[in-house]
Amino acid sequence: MSDKALRPSPISPTVDFDSEGVQHGFLRLPYSRDDSAWGSVMIPITVIRNGSGPTALLTGGNHGDEYEGPIALFDLARSLRAEDVSGTVIVVPAMNYPAFVAGTRTSPIDSGNLNRSFPGRPDGTVTQKIADYFQRELLPRADIVLDFHSGGRTLDFLPFCAAHILPDKDQEARAFELVEAFSAPYSMRMLEIDAVGMYDTAAEEMGKVFITTELGGGGTATAKSAGIAKHGVMNVLRHTGIVAGGAEAGQTTWLDMPDGNCFSFAEEGGLIEPIFDLGDEVREGAVVARIYPTGRTGAPPIEIRAKMDGILCARHFPGLVKAGDCVAVIAVIVA
Repeated sequence: MSDKALRPSPISPTVDFDSEGVQHGFLRLPYSRDDSAWGSVMIPITVIRNGSGPTALLTGGNHGDEYEGPIALFDLARSLRAEDVSGTVIVVPAMNYPAFVAGTRTSPIDSGNLNRSFPGRPDGTVTQKIADYFQRELLPRADIVLDFHSGGRTLDFLPFCAAHILPDKDQEARAFELVEAFSAPYSMRMLEIDAVGMYDTAAEEMGKVFITTELGGGGTATAKSAGIAKHGVMNVLRHTGIVAGGAEAGQTTWLDMPDGNCFSFAEEGGLIEPIFDLGDEVREGAVVARIYPTGRTGAPPIEIRAKMDGILCARHFPGLVKAGDCVAVIAVIVA
């Protein structure tokens, strides 16, 4: 179905994207439910606009249990002044607002994973309607897109900013330039294991310069991880000239996820024993985790082995693992 054949989005913004100054408002999505027949999902949004210049779309809460992005963006929305901006900054601290309020990865309304729901539908579920609005209304306005992520409740990551390998090498180079400007402790040339329906893919297919992060995990933020997010978003705005001043560069270690051998998955569930900590050097064939059967004592653990040399950049977080869960991710240091 072409865009022309699609219904208009049911979402109504209470801000004017073309007006100068600072506006705080909502993306209002009608949602009729048992406790509010004419209710709405109210997604907070801030627009800061001053004259001509690039447009940055800054998003967090794509998954509702990831907190560094919302912390950085709620703070930015209250503190960034129009006179400090040349261009436009659109700030949505919690894209999947129902999931964010519930503290869950997916929406409690429809179980929708927003980051697997693009391009969305204007007549679909609540999550699909949110995706459709970003696809048709917000992404086309943007020149650059920064979408914050961390590991949520089920993964823990080294703190990195990332971009993807792309067919358009100019677009790819501009994205990695922004990754470097973000200046996280680690910078990643990232491989996605499931790119279908992703916000990343939607932005990149429009030719937007897209970067993302993984800044920790475990369903919480730390002082360090929140600080990386706040520092990084200002670096990106300065590097693009939207905010005056140069980016405050720090030391970053470049990592690469070259292929599917980076990932290790559990084939059976049980109690997981990590053998390495994040950032540890791992050799191919090394046991990265053991999974103990929990139905009885005396049973030998299942050993999960690394398929390549590198460092441990992500691990399963909860103490119990299910069959099919990602247990460990290995990345290669390239610089």
